[in-house]
Amino acid sequence: MDIEAETTGRTLDRRAELSEFLRSRRARLKPEDVGLPDFGRHRRVPGLRREELAQLAGVSVAYYTRLEQGNGRNVSAEVLDSISRALRLTDAEHAHLTHLAKPKQHKKKPSGRTQQVRGSLRQLLDTVDGVPAYVTGRRSEILAWNRMAAAVFGDWGDLPVAERNWARLVFLRPDYHDLFVDWEQKAIDIVCALRMDAGCYPEDPRLSALVGELSVKSADFRRLWATHDVKEKSHGVKLLHHALVGELSLNYETFKVADDGDQSLFVYHAEPGSASADALRLLASWGTDASRAVPSV
Repeated sequence: MDIEAETTGRTLDRRAELSEFLRSRRARLKPEDVGLPDFGRHRRVPGLRREELAQLAGVSVAYYTRLEQGNGRNVSAEVLDSISRALRLTDAEHAHLTHLAKPKQHKKKPSGRTQQVRGSLRQLLDTVDGVPAYVTGRRSEILAWNRMAAAVFGDWGDLPVAERNWARLVFLRPDYHDLFVDWEQKAIDIVCALRMDAGCYPEDPRLSALVGELSVKSADFRRLWATHDVKEKSHGVKLLHHALVGELSLNYETFKVADDGDQSLFVYHAEPGSASADALRLLASWGTDASRAVPSV
């Protein structure tokens, strides 16, 4: 990928994205993974050969080769389903492949305007007391948050709007590297989400510029971006090392905003009666003093 071109605001190359994604998914499969014999033949590249993948998907080698070269013109949903099954794609990966191969039917045009959070959703954030909650949008942008999110993650209100972005914070800020006990997994989650955005919005110059900037400034981002992994936001556990209260173990749930599929509401909570629950109550009692302590913004 041409990093210098991306930093000038050019859009992502959809055909290249499609080609690289299919190659990367094929490379991770071995013949024995899909029930094909492996006679010990020398393989110049890892993973399945194109002809093996085409056989599994029930398409001609020439047809699959054209698709892997980035030519998704006129490909049917049925063929994409067959290829997805052959590659053993997850639901998120299948959706990503469809976005890349059939952009006219699936790509939404991003607006150049600042993403807006509904007033009632902001009110909901303010009424969710005692647990961190925030809303993210396209490009991992942080759009709105409550007082407890500021106490746990830092007061994003002190940052310029352009810096309120999870990708920038995690890859370019050492204090956020220290905040997440499993920083690698947090970084993977962000890159996977950005990849999903790239599939939906390959012509978004702001997304392209963000990817280009991070590619130039962060070796970790370059490494993870090259994997072409994608994953939907869901739920899980995050372990944090908070400068004021020590380690926090927080469960989180992700909810898509009904009238804007690009926005997601994240809500964190601790197990009742746990040390983390006590720590959240302590942070809540400190109010704005806690939000100004960590990370240093």
